Amino acid sequence: MSTPSNHAASGSKKKLKLPHTFVLLFIILALIAAATWLVPGGKYDTHLVNGKQLIDPASFHYIPSVPQGFTALIKAPIKGFVEAALIIGFVLVVGGAFAVLQKTEAVDAMIKALARAHDSSPFIQKALIPVFVTMFSIGGATFGMNEEAIPFVMIFVPLALALGYDTVTGVSIPFLGSQVGFGAAFLNPFNVGIAQGIAGVPVFSGWGYRLIVWVIATGVTIAFLMWYAARIKKNPQLSPTYALDLEKRKEQPHGLGDFHGITGRHKLVLAIFVAALAIMVGGVVGYDWYIDEIAALFLVMGIVIGLVGKLDSTQIVESFIQGARDLVGTALVIALARGTMILARDAHIIDTMLHGLMPLVQSSLPVFAAWKMFGIQTVINFFIHSGSGQAALTMPIMAPLSDLVGVTRQTAILAFQLGELTTPMIPTSGITVGVLALARIPWITWAKWMIPLQLIYAALALAMLVPPCLMNWQ
Repeated sequence: MSTPSNHAASGSKKKLKLPHTFVLLFIILALIAAATWLVPGGKYDTHLVNGKQLIDPASFHYIPSVPQGFTALIKAPIKGFVEAALIIGFVLVVGGAFAVLQKTEAVDAMIKALARAHDSSPFIQKALIPVFVTMFSIGGATFGMNEEAIPFVMIFVPLALALGYDTVTGVSIPFLGSQVGFGAAFLNPFNVGIAQGIAGVPVFSGWGYRLIVWVIATGVTIAFLMWYAARIKKNPQLSPTYALDLEKRKEQPHGLGDFHGITGRHKLVLAIFVAALAIMVGGVVGYDWYIDEIAALFLVMGIVIGLVGKLDSTQIVESFIQGARDLVGTALVIALARGTMILARDAHIIDTMLHGLMPLVQSSLPVFAAWKMFGIQTVINFFIHSGSGQAALTMPIMAPLSDLVGVTRQTAILAFQLGELTTPMIPTSGITVGVLALARIPWITWAKWMIPLQLIYAALALAMLVPPCLMNWQ
C-alpha cells in the first residue's frame, strides 16, 4: 500500500525528471539555430603562436551573420558526425575492446579474489577500502569506468555488511571510486582525450599534474570513507541506512557465489591490460601518439586479450560489437553536440558568443577566471552527464575563451573535468539513479550523506585550479 509520503516522494522525482540528453541537445541545437537570426556575426583575428592559431582578444569586430534555417538545423547532426568521425571511431573502438576484457571475467575475478582474502588477513581487512577505491578510481581515470561500476554494487553492498559496515559504504567503494577517478582523470579517453582533441591540445598531454590531482582526490575519498566506515562499525545506528541494513543482513552475507579463485588465465589477461596501458603512456609521452594510434592499440589489445582469455572468434566479435553498440549513444551525443558548434560557426556567431561570455569569466586574476569556468561546467553537468558529450558541447567555446581570459587551455580542460565531480550527487544522472535503485537507497538519503563530501570536492577543485594558473600550465 502506498503512503502519502511515497506519493510525495514520487511527485518530487517527477519534478526532477529532465528530458533525455538527446532531447536537451536538440533543444540547444534549435535554440542556436534561432539565435543565428538574432545574434550579430562577429570575428576575432587570430595569429600563429607555436604552431597554434590563438585569438587576439583586442581584435573583435562585427561582420554579417548567416542565419541558419530548418534545413541547416536538420543537417547539422549529420555534419557533426562527419567532423567528429575520428573521435567517434575512437570511442566505439575503445568501448568494444573493453567489452572483450569484461567478457573474459578477469576483472570480476580479481575483485572477488581480493574480497575473499579479507576473511584470513587482518591487513586486507584494513586495506580493503583503500585498495578497492584505488582500483575503481584507476578504472575511471584510465579507461573511463563509469556505468561499468553499477554491477559491482551487488558485490560490495553484501561484502560491506559482512564486514560490519553499511549499504552506503558498499555503494561508495565502486561508485565514488570510479566517479572520482573519472572526474580527476589523467588518461581517460572519454573526457580528457576528447576534450584535448577538440581544444587542439596534444592528447593526454599534461598528465603529470593531472596525476597529482587524481592522487589527491582519490586519497581524500579514501580518507573520508575510512573515517565514515570506522564510525559505522563502532556505532551502526549512525548509518542513514540502518533500518535497511537490518533487512539485508538476513540475506547472503558475501554475494560471491561459487567463486573458486582467480585463475592463471585471468592473471595473464590483467597483465596484458596493464601492459597496454603502459604502452599507451609511453606512446603518448615519447612518440606524440594521437587518437588514431591509441585506438589502434586498444583494438589490438582487445583481440589479444580475447585470444588469451580463451574466447573464440565469434565471442570476441560479438563482445566487441556489443561494447561498441553500448557506446553508440555516446557517439550520437558527440555528433549532435558538434552539430551545435557547426550551426554557430556557419552563422559566424561563435566569436560573438565568446565576446559576450568574456565579461562573465574574465577576472583580474586568471585563477578567478578558472574558478568561474569550473562553476559553469558544474552547472552544465547537472543537465548533460556524458563526459564526451559535455566535452564536445563546451570545449569549442571554453578553449578559445580561455585564450581571451588569460587561462591556458589545459587549465580550462581541468576545470571541465572537475565539474564532473558533482555527478555522484545529482538526481538527473542515470548512473547515480541506477546505483541507488540497485542498492535501494532513496536519493534524498544519499544526497544528505553526500553533502559534506561534495563540499570537500568543491574546495579541492578550486584549490587544484590554482597551481596551473600560477605556473601557466601548458
